[in-house]
Amino acid sequence: MSTQSILKDTSLAFLESYLNNASPTGYESEGQKLWMNYLKPYVDTFITDTYGTAVGVINPDAPFKVVIEGHADEISWYVNYITDDGLLYVIRNGGSDHQIAPSKRVHIHTKKGIVKGVFGWPAIHTRLRDKEEPAKISNIFIDLGCETKEQVLEMGVHVGCVITYPDEFMILNENKFVCRAIDNRMGGFMIAEVARLLKENNKTLPFGLYIVNSVQEEIGLRGAEMIAQTIKPNVAIVTDVCHDTTTPMIDKKVEGDLKMGKGPVIAYAPAVQNKLRELIVDTAEEKKIPFQRHATSRATGTDTDAFAYSNGGVASALISLPLRYMHTTVEMVHREDVENVIQLIYESLLKIENNETFSYFK
Repeated sequence: MSTQSILKDTSLAFLESYLNNASPTGYESEGQKLWMNYLKPYVDTFITDTYGTAVGVINPDAPFKVVIEGHADEISWYVNYITDDGLLYVIRNGGSDHQIAPSKRVHIHTKKGIVKGVFGWPAIHTRLRDKEEPAKISNIFIDLGCETKEQVLEMGVHVGCVITYPDEFMILNENKFVCRAIDNRMGGFMIAEVARLLKENNKTLPFGLYIVNSVQEEIGLRGAEMIAQTIKPNVAIVTDVCHDTTTPMIDKKVEGDLKMGKGPVIAYAPAVQNKLRELIVDTAEEKKIPFQRHATSRATGTDTDAFAYSNGGVASALISLPLRYMHTTVEMVHREDVENVIQLIYESLLKIENNETFSYFK
């Protein structure tokens, strides 16, 4: 299968609409609806849970269950305090980066709809020149153009409203996808494309396949924890993003040597089951799919950890997509890496046998 043939125009149209849609942690429902609508032709049924994780299922009656998973939520802010002058102070919802906030435009999500605002910042002329104060959670603020707290409340904005950035999808130099929330709605996109390829290539799997788009990963893998108990899978292949370490100010001795355009990243960690990982490595080598390796120490920091340690232990592996500028509004990935992650998951599924144990001792 040629990587050039993987992404169709319809795939890219879905990707753009899916990335542009806001799905902050705890408020993923609209994005999940888009995702399920795209996935619907390629699965037999859906599972959803109380907090919004969505699962497309192929062969739902099969006793052996394999999960492929990404997460649906994006980082955001909460309104934490409203001043008498109508300015808003915030707290994080996930790992939001305070240093990129000043001068960014924002959308505040209210029952009355989107309210637009900006993160304000003192002009360079007015800041202390001998000791400039850096941006931090305690001093970044949002300006809605209001003059009083009452005007803010009249717009429907209150403490607890969630705040996202409106930055939208673009393509740089023909093959770099750029947007906020590529971490990790790109994962949801890639697993949906795997389902599409299975359907279009008339592949019949000897097990039940659960295409899982989990919620609340950004605040502690919570959606994966919940859905793992619901599905009780035998195998889980998770996809998320990792750092491209070739940009300035990153220490490769600490973060590893990884670069976008050089292929999917296969993780080495205690949560990664050795035999499943080697099946994926063997698949990549057999199918001539370029890949990189990454040691993640005690924890992967992804939903892999939640699946691996659930239900008495689930054979789990992690295939990551190299990404630049994580948790900013200009997250960047290489189109070829996206295609190769899709192909690697697809080809690996075709090598998993029904009732395969991945026993540690065999």
